[in-house]
Amino acid sequence: MTDPSETRLTLNLDALAANYRALVTAASGAEVAPAVKADGYGLGAAIVADRLWAEGARGFYVARLSEGVALRQSLGDRAAAIHVLDGVTPGSAPTLEAARLTPVLNSLPQVEAWNSQARGGRLTATLHVDTGMNRLGLRLEEVRVLLGAMDRLKHVEIIQVMSHLACANEPDHPLNLKQLERFQEATALVPDARRSLANSAGIFLGPDYAFDQVRPGVSLYGGGPRDVPDARISAVATLEAPILQTRNVPRGETIGYGATFTATDNTRVAILAAGYADGIPRAAYPRGAVWFDGARRPMLGRVSMDLVAVDVTGCDAARPGAMMQIIGPDLPVDDAAAAAGTTAYELLTRITPRAGRFIV
Repeated sequence: MTDPSETRLTLNLDALAANYRALVTAASGAEVAPAVKADGYGLGAAIVADRLWAEGARGFYVARLSEGVALRQSLGDRAAAIHVLDGVTPGSAPTLEAARLTPVLNSLPQVEAWNSQARGGRLTATLHVDTGMNRLGLRLEEVRVLLGAMDRLKHVEIIQVMSHLACANEPDHPLNLKQLERFQEATALVPDARRSLANSAGIFLGPDYAFDQVRPGVSLYGGGPRDVPDARISAVATLEAPILQTRNVPRGETIGYGATFTATDNTRVAILAAGYADGIPRAAYPRGAVWFDGARRPMLGRVSMDLVAVDVTGCDAARPGAMMQIIGPDLPVDDAAAAAGTTAYELLTRITPRAGRFIV
């Protein structure tokens, strides 16, 4: 049954493919291995991975073990390299091996756990070196300790060394160059392994950051590499919701919880069937807007769970049932996110299953 009042999320897979090709062009010959964690940034990991495979992607990154298992199942017999960023968490090693997943080893105990899982055979892994993010990964001195005690790697083949940039969306940030130098120092210790450093923003820092493989995420799905719209990146997700009702609010009256908006003039208002239960941040007001009838229309008052008010003064097209764009080609996800004081990453991944999914 189709619910005429539901929020609607439309995925443009041709735009996804175009973004992948744009990133391939920018990657200076490096392999482009998409990050499809968090259910493909909220858009459906199985759907996006299937299309990206058709475009030539052969390596993918997920965060959780469960995501890796689900992706392996959805890709079936296709020989995809699926890297699990959490690595070998307690009890996960047998499942990682059975599902043919490649763990990203983040600590010496994880290295030892994967070495033990090999049981005299040989397993492959990616080694994560922390170059300045200070989240997961081995510090450079730990890498030296590891390579100085090769029995810890007796049954593990390090096929790749990776790190993660902390400030790539700020091209002039001094930490970018510092991390690059540390990564070069670390990878020189493992000369036969492939190298992977750049995320979406890192790809656009130039060829020095590309190495053998890049790992784009948000720019595949429509977010600009600098947290602002980018002409090279197309909108993939369009989130829309219908108008439930229009009403006239007299000057001096307030709208919504907490009475945070007071009409300074007689105002025509559309009540939209969407709220924070659909993924619109509660903090979108006072800077948030939707796109309708050729213009941005400001949100009025607090976003509630299921509803948001929009100023449609002078807009005759605003009638019950008409669809308003919350994010999409006319209202880029970076702009919508900035208005709510967040990022495209968060805005995309917070779109809830209540929104009906459509593929074009």
